[in-house]
Amino acid sequence: MNSIYNMSIGEVIDKVQTSLDGMTEEEAAKRRGQYGYNQLKETKKKSIIQVFLSQFTDFLVIILLAAATISLFLKDFKSAIVILSVTVLNAILGTIQHVKAEKSLESLKALSSPTARVLRNGNQAEIPSREVTVGDILFLEAGDYVSADGRIIENSSLQTNESSLTGESVSVVKTSQQIEAHDVAIGDRKNMVFAGSLITYGRAMVVVTGIGMETELGKIAFLLDAAQEKKTPLQVTLDKFSKKLAVVIFALCVLIFVLNVVRGYGRVESFMFAVALAVAAIPEALSSIVTIVLAIGTQKMAKENAIVRKLQAVEGLGSVSVICSDKTGTLTQNKMVAEKIYVDTKVIDIKDLDVQNPLQRRIIEMSVLCNDAVTTEAHIIGDPTELALVDMAEHHKLDELKLRETYPRLSEVPFDSDRKLMSTLNDFDGELIMITKGAVDVIVQRIKEIATTNGTRAIERKDLENIEQRNRELSQSGLRVLAFGYKAFAEKRDLHTEDESDLVFIGLVAMVDPPREEAEQAVEDCINAGIKPVMITGDHKITAAAIAKQIGIVKEDREVVEGSEIERLTDEQLKQKVRDISVYARVSPEHKIRIVKAWQSLGNVVAMTGDGVNDAPALKQADIGVAMGKVGTEVAKDASAMILTDDNFATIIKAISNGRSIYANIKNAVRFLLSGNTAGILAVLYTSLARLPLPFTAIHLLFINLLTDSMPAIALGLEPHNKDVMLEKPRDINRPLLTKTFMSHILLEGIVIAAGTVAAFYYGMDKGGAALGSTMAFAVLTLARLIHGFNCRSSLPIVKINLTSNKYQWLALALGSILLAAVLTVEPLKSIFDVEHAVINELGVIVLLAFCPLLIIQMTKMIAYGLKRTNV
Repeated sequence: MNSIYNMSIGEVIDKVQTSLDGMTEEEAAKRRGQYGYNQLKETKKKSIIQVFLSQFTDFLVIILLAAATISLFLKDFKSAIVILSVTVLNAILGTIQHVKAEKSLESLKALSSPTARVLRNGNQAEIPSREVTVGDILFLEAGDYVSADGRIIENSSLQTNESSLTGESVSVVKTSQQIEAHDVAIGDRKNMVFAGSLITYGRAMVVVTGIGMETELGKIAFLLDAAQEKKTPLQVTLDKFSKKLAVVIFALCVLIFVLNVVRGYGRVESFMFAVALAVAAIPEALSSIVTIVLAIGTQKMAKENAIVRKLQAVEGLGSVSVICSDKTGTLTQNKMVAEKIYVDTKVIDIKDLDVQNPLQRRIIEMSVLCNDAVTTEAHIIGDPTELALVDMAEHHKLDELKLRETYPRLSEVPFDSDRKLMSTLNDFDGELIMITKGAVDVIVQRIKEIATTNGTRAIERKDLENIEQRNRELSQSGLRVLAFGYKAFAEKRDLHTEDESDLVFIGLVAMVDPPREEAEQAVEDCINAGIKPVMITGDHKITAAAIAKQIGIVKEDREVVEGSEIERLTDEQLKQKVRDISVYARVSPEHKIRIVKAWQSLGNVVAMTGDGVNDAPALKQADIGVAMGKVGTEVAKDASAMILTDDNFATIIKAISNGRSIYANIKNAVRFLLSGNTAGILAVLYTSLARLPLPFTAIHLLFINLLTDSMPAIALGLEPHNKDVMLEKPRDINRPLLTKTFMSHILLEGIVIAAGTVAAFYYGMDKGGAALGSTMAFAVLTLARLIHGFNCRSSLPIVKINLTSNKYQWLALALGSILLAAVLTVEPLKSIFDVEHAVINELGVIVLLAFCPLLIIQMTKMIAYGLKRTNV
């Protein structure tokens, strides 16, 4: 079946059941009833209440809610209030982050043209773009946004910027001619215009063939809505950990409950203590601590030009193993820049041009005069290629407006995609000169002479070979090449296409969408950090390969493929090949998603960078979507997890480095929380097995877990950035947070802290009975866990780290100690927290026993450090 671009103009008119005279208002209204309005549909989003309630679906939170419910049932209101307060606070934090919900479809709507000019009732009329319907005759000219997809039926040198769809900044030259080829990429459908694109040159009359969700823009909106958002690695790890922890806690609580009942405690009392133990075992502060640490991390990253829209993306970015980057506007500057000229048999860098050299000055002047682009302080108007020529002149202090005033245009033959030429007739101080620019292969067939430093002479075969050779070399370097020639006229007259012959060749101008200055270093840093950089672009294969080689993404051409090759591969075949491909050229939005999914299926954490509408679905599909803030469309920003406000590719490396550091800090905080909780569990388990009184009350455990533990954990999350993290490989997404080595450290540290706690319990019972023993055990466990924060700062001994670099750790110790002192000495608090009055006399013993775990753990670290140094 033929597509619209395969049909003749007559066939398209018949297919959409319209005529070149347009429609009446009545017919248009009828069609709006049939096709709907020209707008993009929105999906129903969760209400704030739904988002808030969804925060309570975490497995650990469910256990806490169950514990709070049981506490209420048993009239232990103090415990219930504390537990509920923490879970509600955590839910509020999650909801605040979630209300920045996706606005991708609204941004797509905003991108559409607000008004359109159509043929209604036989006359041109300006109407809201949402009222454009299939079969309308649409009028377009330079500066217009296209409001719907359509087939060109009349064309006057039309050029469009389709970068929001294809990602390429170079304007597409349009035609009204029928296209014979099938399965043509969007960028090559030269007889079509697409909603959301910009007219940069010329005029056209178009018949509308698709509106709303049926446009190419609408298809991207559908892809954006269908793409699945991913949980970050830490979310996945904590989910798995929560389920395993719940099983262990349940088993322990049953064991303690049974032991206490057997020992003669009442069932209600035994059950309440089992609930308290569950609360002690569950790191209630963990979820909040992780959220707070990530939030603080986002503030730091925002100062470094990376705005994080989704909190957990901070740590996810640190696990990235593949970056799929759009070329245009991300790795390159998204503007054409003249780079070299070829004149008088020499290739010269633009910066080395000499405007005092008559030949070099003349090609600069001619490139501006045969040019419709205009740059002023208020406006920059024109095709990117022509703007590059204007910029070249301005770089050498030649203003295009003054040149055009000095050498006025008398006549012109506009650029035409069939001729691939543009010509103007200008008055050079009384000498009439026609300037012609265009494709090299066309110009070389029309030249008769060549301009040299010694004047003009007849063109020779050797000259033509030199021109063609230089053109090949420049093109293979990823440059776009234009040729310039001129011809003298004896008198003023209108120009015609027949005049574009017998030209004097003056030279070539080669331009490029250049790489960002920082891109090469950023790519090198990616590779050094064990990250695979992949370029995905709608540009041609040669151009993409040249840029990729220049910035270090590829070394061999076999690493470069085109979208048409991907089209022929199944998902399984793409999965097998994806590791060997570094550059994808001429790709569609669907290809981008397939590439991201292929990498994800191999267990990789994928970041996708981009700035155009065409990037949005892949940005959402990727584990971490990274949008450009300056040149990025609102659609791309809203689909992303992170936005770079400076559009600096190197900022991604900083963000990855920060992500890795934040993950390491969170891991240290988890180690701190779990080792402290382990100490509490072991102390309770020991006293139960030893048939001793219970060492803590439920309120003791809640005080430790929710107050004194939180501050050191947050302080660990604020540990200064460690540059060494970028010398490591990305963390394997399948590697659990709690490895055997990590768990063994937690267990050993828990045993040491528990030993000090039990020693305090024995000492207190000996001095003043079970009440004093419980109070001393509570005080030692609290203070020992506050001090334990210093053990968790690094795997190195504390004598090998800068103890003053993290002031928050000292602040946490001070505030925690003050809180503990208040509970032990202030009368109302003593009764609330079941504290024995006589404990004030034993403060020296409490401090000594609390410091013992620090000394023991640091001794083991010193031994391990010494052995490691010896082995090295």
